[in-house]
Amino acid sequence: MFKHAQLESVKSWIGDPARGALPLHARIQRAIRQLILEGTLGAGRPLPASRALAQSLGVSRDTVEAAYGQLHAEGFIERKVGSGSFVSERAARLPARGAPKRGPASRTSGRLSQRGSVMLKDGGVRDFLGPRAFAPGVPETRNFPLPTWERLERQVLKEYGTKALLPSLPQGMEPLRRAIADYANLERGAHAAPERVLILTSSQQALVLCANVLLDAGDRIFIEDPAYHGARKAFNAAGLECVPVPLDADGMLVEHLSRSEQPAKAVFLTPSHQFPSGATLALDRRLAVIEWARKHQAWIIEDDYDSEFHYAGKPTACVQGLDRHERTLYIGTFTKSLFPGLRIGYMILPPQLVEPMTVARTLLDGHSASIPQLTLARFIEGGHFGAHVRHMRAVYAKRRDVLAELVHSHLSDFLAPRVPAGGMQMPCFLTGSIPEHEAVEAARREGIDLLGLTALHASHERQPGFLMGFAAHTPGEMELAVRKLAQVLRKLDP
Repeated sequence: MFKHAQLESVKSWIGDPARGALPLHARIQRAIRQLILEGTLGAGRPLPASRALAQSLGVSRDTVEAAYGQLHAEGFIERKVGSGSFVSERAARLPARGAPKRGPASRTSGRLSQRGSVMLKDGGVRDFLGPRAFAPGVPETRNFPLPTWERLERQVLKEYGTKALLPSLPQGMEPLRRAIADYANLERGAHAAPERVLILTSSQQALVLCANVLLDAGDRIFIEDPAYHGARKAFNAAGLECVPVPLDADGMLVEHLSRSEQPAKAVFLTPSHQFPSGATLALDRRLAVIEWARKHQAWIIEDDYDSEFHYAGKPTACVQGLDRHERTLYIGTFTKSLFPGLRIGYMILPPQLVEPMTVARTLLDGHSASIPQLTLARFIEGGHFGAHVRHMRAVYAKRRDVLAELVHSHLSDFLAPRVPAGGMQMPCFLTGSIPEHEAVEAARREGIDLLGLTALHASHERQPGFLMGFAAHTPGEMELAVRKLAQVLRKLDP
């Protein structure tokens, strides 16, 4: 059972006006999670019965049950029928949530690559089409609240006047950095502050910066296998040695990192929805990656490209929010959650990397446009971003289910779908003898874009198939495209 101080801590959390934007069950869940992270509630510690805690807090039992359910889904507690709820044994590996030490050692541990050091020394900070069927990662833009965006943009122009036409600060406009930090803390469980946010044009730009500022040519980096092709290209272009790490249903097999005979200086992860499998990295593996990075003074590059669209409960808290050692670089983008033409991404950086990353960014393209940044800041602060994401999450979940049914109905002779718990695309595996490259090319000639899975693998254990994006197309549009794809595959079937 809770001690008096612990109960008062939970009450303080749920009564804090600064957390009023969170639903009540989420505030209770965050409060208990904080007690676990701090070590106040140790592994194996029993939690109060939901009815008793609800009575103590003056809330409904359903509210407490929702909080316990999310804690169980994230791996923080275990629930045993007839025995109650207990802090998970995995919590014994959780780091204490005390403030990270700021001694000289922590400042010198953020070693830059040779290129990054030169950029920091010599750069200086200066102020200054319609998607085709099944293209993966493309959002629906026809549902975007364009009148709201136009109204907010007019407000920006009226308030800032011609100042909005001037170059942005290289790190990004402060209102947007503040809005992103608040959003990431609230929705992704991050530990962000405006001064640690760097505004970019895309997640791809973030990957290029990571590859060139953190590592030297010839350095090793662990990547998922299969992996996001954009990341592999960025790392290869920088002359890095990409070391593939296999996956299972719970994401990267992180024990391979410590077993490797040669150390690596970084690891690249897509933990919310692994690209392309859609797997979610388990909590114990997130903690293991954090410990590996601490032990080896390595970097974790966390690409959270579409975590907003999770269809089975809330998404798991990001790795960055669990990492008290400040070895994680968190990458986010609005390209998928809003619209591709916006061209705004961001990184949440460890403090020692803010200046070198900002300097390096100025050598790539200087800055991002001010007007979209200021408009986006108001879009987030006004609650429009959250409302749009919630609406599209429901739309995409339905479209995912429709595509799965269409594949079963019309393509079952050729494909086996793996229905993801989140994301904007569905992996489908070829079950017959049709060569993957022939299927992809024949479909492209008919106006259908498929991303082959084989090229995303580094190892020889490759299962042919492709990704099918479902977010940008209505059920009727998908049915027409699936029927056309069925005709294509029948012609190729020997």
